[in-house]
Amino acid sequence: MKTKYLYLSLGTAAISLLLLQSCAVKSKDVIAVKNFNSEKYLGKWYEIARFDYSFEKNMDNTTAEYALNPDGSIKVINKGFNYKKNKWSSAQGKAKFIGSKSEAKLKVSFFGPFYGGYNIVSIDKDYQNALIYGSSTKYIWLLSRTPKLDSKTKEAFLAKARQDGYNTGKLIWVKHDKD
Repeated sequence: MKTKYLYLSLGTAAISLLLLQSCAVKSKDVIAVKNFNSEKYLGKWYEIARFDYSFEKNMDNTTAEYALNPDGSIKVINKGFNYKKNKWSSAQGKAKFIGSKSEAKLKVSFFGPFYGGYNIVSIDKDYQNALIYGSSTKYIWLLSRTPKLDSKTKEAFLAKARQDGYNTGKLIWVKHDKD
């Protein structure tokens, strides 16, 4: 009987370690934007494209809103319309800088102590369009202050992503047809 509990405990510990590792911020090879101005980044962004993953599955009209929290972290509100369930969904989280606030390398959590990488790797000087990588090459977002991204910026972001090892053929291009 004690042996079963020992194996169960060891199994639970191993699974917990794997889960924690999978949530760790793996951004050592990412070169995030330097001289980043978080104040200019705050506000509403439209998700133009992303890789598919569970939270945003079957979602269009996705947006992210960023606001400064009193403790210096950034409040994140992600919102989207699930076209299969015909309803809006949202999630609130927070982002914290990893190191200097002048480098756009952050970690974001929507689930308590579990954080994932959020690295802004390209942004225009007016903070209107941004390319973001997550903790691994499984996560990428193209964001804009408007529901459409101009073709020159789109091509530049795609070229950078391909150069950095992302399969841009897997991108889901988000529709923005609801308010």
